[in-house]
Amino acid sequence: MPDWVRHAIWWHVYPLGFVGAFPSEHPPGPEEHRLGRLADWLDYAVGLGASGIALGPVFASRTHGYDTTDHYRIDARLGDDADFDRLVGEAHQRGLRVLLDGVFNHVGTEFPRYRQANDGDADAASWFRGRPGRFHTFEGHGDLITLNHRNPAVVDYVADVMSHWLGRGADGWRLDAAYAVPESFWAQVLPRVRANHPDAWFVAEVIHGDYTAFVDGSGVDSVTQYELWKAVWSSLNDGNFHELDWALQRHNAFADTFAPLTFVGNHDVTRIASKLERPEHLAQALVLLLTIGGVPSVYAGDELGYLGVKEDRAGGDDAVRPEFTAPPGEVDGPAGDVLNLHRYLIGLRRRNPWLHEARTTQLHLTNRNYVFETRRGDDVLIVALNVDDEAMSVPVAALTGHEAEVVAGSGAPPPDVLGQATVPPHGWMILRPR
Repeated sequence: MPDWVRHAIWWHVYPLGFVGAFPSEHPPGPEEHRLGRLADWLDYAVGLGASGIALGPVFASRTHGYDTTDHYRIDARLGDDADFDRLVGEAHQRGLRVLLDGVFNHVGTEFPRYRQANDGDADAASWFRGRPGRFHTFEGHGDLITLNHRNPAVVDYVADVMSHWLGRGADGWRLDAAYAVPESFWAQVLPRVRANHPDAWFVAEVIHGDYTAFVDGSGVDSVTQYELWKAVWSSLNDGNFHELDWALQRHNAFADTFAPLTFVGNHDVTRIASKLERPEHLAQALVLLLTIGGVPSVYAGDELGYLGVKEDRAGGDDAVRPEFTAPPGEVDGPAGDVLNLHRYLIGLRRRNPWLHEARTTQLHLTNRNYVFETRRGDDVLIVALNVDDEAMSVPVAALTGHEAEVVAGSGAPPPDVLGQATVPPHGWMILRPR
């Protein structure tokens, strides 16, 4: 894994929605240079504390970006190569890395070789699973045609596409729907790409299954930690911290092999502020994200408390992929509170970069109370979460053998060294043993 990833905190953006290019009754053309809108938000990302921008699809497509038609061309609705170069250049000037989203499991129906295959070109047909008229599709979506990953020409193509954009300044790739691609395919592609770009980082979208085996078999650096994402909102909603504790034990085991990409929101799921049944638990979800090991990612808008529900229908993603206008000035009210908490906790993580490699240990566990230690070597923080209607008493000295300093928390007292702390109902606290 590249060393810079130890400090990575991603601000995740879905560009086509962010700049109002999709969905749109009147799609913009390249002359509008919509990627410039995203460049205008880079200072905001720096102010948030992010160290990188994780982009959704930016390559030519017909609709939502995951039906790629040309992996070598920037989507005209976003702009052109010069707009991409400007975005990457300005990001790097600010110390921000850039992660691209590569859709290499399938392509759109306007992909040139797919058209050629349907016109009787046997060589083009070999690029896809199935046969003309009956090519395989991705999870039943007729507009997404599955590539034949056993074809050496497809291996060559994907390796060249990845290398092309890394050469243009990108710092890594998110591999969309990587779980649907044979691990052996990635194992052929990635070493070729790394040969010329050893500092690149590769994270695979994997939802279910054996994460560690996938990393070992494919050669990726990381996978998306959907297990933990589910346990965070589910345990908070159900008042069942036993589920969270089990997920964190598994997370520790994953971290022995790789640093998972952690998140509480992304472009494919209901926003965390809508997923949680009690607004005050949003802070607890964020505390978890930023105090455990891995590579955290914040989905654009979550830091402002945006709402949005994903629905299983055509257009069902639109609510979680809205258009953003100009960066905000001063943000006050509830949105300002959420933003300030993000800034504080991201800052806490950046001041404690060891958290990237931290492991957690349960200190106290009931259905509605949870206290855990997050540690790497001699570096340690204590995190206390309470989803009960009653205050929780935390006997810090008895649990750890040390008094502790309050770092932050809901209703937290001024910084002090305590042998016992009290966490208010539906509150949280972070302490540092002394």
